[in-house]
Amino acid sequence: MASNRKALDLGCNNRPRNPFQYEELYGVDLMQNQIEGVVYAQANLALEPIPFPDNYFDAVTAFDFIEHVPRQLLSLETGKIRLPFVELMNEIWRVLKPDGTFYAVTPAYPSPAAFQDPTHVNIITVETHNYFCGDECMGAMYGFTGKFEKLRVEWVVFKKALTPEKTLFTDLYHLHKRIFNPRRLSHLLWQFKAVK
Repeated sequence: MASNRKALDLGCNNRPRNPFQYEELYGVDLMQNQIEGVVYAQANLALEPIPFPDNYFDAVTAFDFIEHVPRQLLSLETGKIRLPFVELMNEIWRVLKPDGTFYAVTPAYPSPAAFQDPTHVNIITVETHNYFCGDECMGAMYGFTGKFEKLRVEWVVFKKALTPEKTLFTDLYHLHKRIFNPRRLSHLLWQFKAVK
């Protein structure tokens, strides 16, 4: 008998998302939450690993979250610079099963949405994924040890990217926005496959 598929939503607050409609839903946030049917863990993902075992999840999602994870932090214990965003990407890869999916939607440069919130400390661009995807991951020079295959990297309207379904309607909608109202496309969608 096949086991239930598991999804983890990072930085989920009290409303974890499950865009793939997997049978088991988990969430991680700074605050402890309790919602029936959701397994929560409390963690500061800029300072701590994801509190789940290796190869555990079929999907990891992050909606309006990765822009809050600092690129650099000074460790008060060691006096050395840490790279929390690279560490988080290692953790996401670690907890994903082989061929598991990472699905993230984040405000990105040059949209004003990337900068307007003062807690956005990690500005993502249309090329940032190259540090974590492909045979020559540029993030390796900063300690990234995983590997993702890029499935999708595209500009989206946030509300239209809450599910991974790609339809002719959503493709035409985003094309229309890119041509006639490019400022409306404030978020970048990443959909990666964990290569193990």
